Amino acid sequence: MNFVKRAALSLGARKGKSALLLGIFLLISALLLGGFLLRGAAERQEAETRRQVGVDVTVRGDGLTADAAALIGATPPVVGYNPVLRGVTLPPGVTPVTADAPEPPEARADPERNGLALTGIHDSELLLAFATGRAELVAGRGLTERDAGRDVVLLEERLAERNGLTVGDPVELAAADGEETVAFEVVGLYRSPQHTPAQWIAPRDLVANQLYAPVAAVSGLGFGTRLSEAVFRVESPEAARLLRVEVERVLDAEGSDGPGSSASSDGPDGPDGPDGFRFDVNDKAYQDQVRPIQRVGAFAGALVWLISLAGTVTLGLVVALTIRERRDELGVLLSLGERKWKLVGQHTAEVAAVALVALAVVAPLGLLVAPAAGTRLLPDGPEESEEPGGAPGAEPAPTELRMAAADLGAVARVALGISLVSTVLPGIGILRLHPRSILTDSE
Repeated sequence: MNFVKRAALSLGARKGKSALLLGIFLLISALLLGGFLLRGAAERQEAETRRQVGVDVTVRGDGLTADAAALIGATPPVVGYNPVLRGVTLPPGVTPVTADAPEPPEARADPERNGLALTGIHDSELLLAFATGRAELVAGRGLTERDAGRDVVLLEERLAERNGLTVGDPVELAAADGEETVAFEVVGLYRSPQHTPAQWIAPRDLVANQLYAPVAAVSGLGFGTRLSEAVFRVESPEAARLLRVEVERVLDAEGSDGPGSSASSDGPDGPDGPDGFRFDVNDKAYQDQVRPIQRVGAFAGALVWLISLAGTVTLGLVVALTIRERRDELGVLLSLGERKWKLVGQHTAEVAAVALVALAVVAPLGLLVAPAAGTRLLPDGPEESEEPGGAPGAEPAPTELRMAAADLGAVARVALGISLVSTVLPGIGILRLHPRSILTDSE
């Protein structure tokens, strides 16, 4: 008789043993599927969090130019960058937001105290506050690289409300010398969660008075061409170390074209370089948001290995006991000329068939349980950090466990591997059996 057919008859005749094997495989398959789904979800969320948060590398220096920043931004480790040009504008007809406190007399000596902080950038989405959700657009759109040749501006909603401005309205911004004004179009309004403090702070230092415009437009107002800094977004601290090498190469090349432009950098948080450049890495957001997800993924991987090992040992013991109980049957089959490898194959087929049935039962249950399990097992997306300099808050990214054919295939491969190992190892004892000794012992 074909050993596969004999395995099917054996499963039907030994319903108790078959039910025991099915229960064990149901548990193993469920845990394996959960481990694979959790690991896959952790990998997807890690990639998304890397994209949203990443690691910000800030390069500062008196000789830092937009051209040098563009060369650094074109290197492979960089996924996006913002050249930053800062200034203070005193626009006529625009009333800044002020703190609810009297102005101290010593502050009146600063003529720019009532100005607005104007920052030239390329892409507002690459600003850490916007990328992680702490600042959010409430109207219009953000700034992009396509705005490079336009006079457009992004305002905080409190400043816009105070001056009755909305998207599409023109606003006059004063040049650095204060003698000329240029009309800018309001293309977007954003909201910052930072409240206006109770103590007096110069209006230019309040977040509500922060304006964003393209770098070229800010430079056109007379604020110069030397950047205050350039912020480069990379995906990991490892990529930041690679970027450091590129920064040194580019800045050294820039320095060879003229005095005062060369630079080198110290460690990620080291002091100024010998030529006045500084290379700073802010990976706190990465550490706060990505590391917990990586730990979940590592736990899921370890869980799969642990379940595989425990399942193999458990099933191996069950199969060994089964073989011991079926010595008489094995002796009769061997005396009839059945080959020993077919007896091992019969036990393997029995266990593998039960494993496939268990997988067929677990698969639809995984579709029902996965969404709820994902919200409980995986950390949310970027969250707000309460410490200074931490990752600003964001709307939690949806966490979900998606079951795909690849996940079921992985579980099936592991389950069948467990079936093979747990039957072949105890089956070595079958290869040592002799029909005459089995039947003699039975008598």
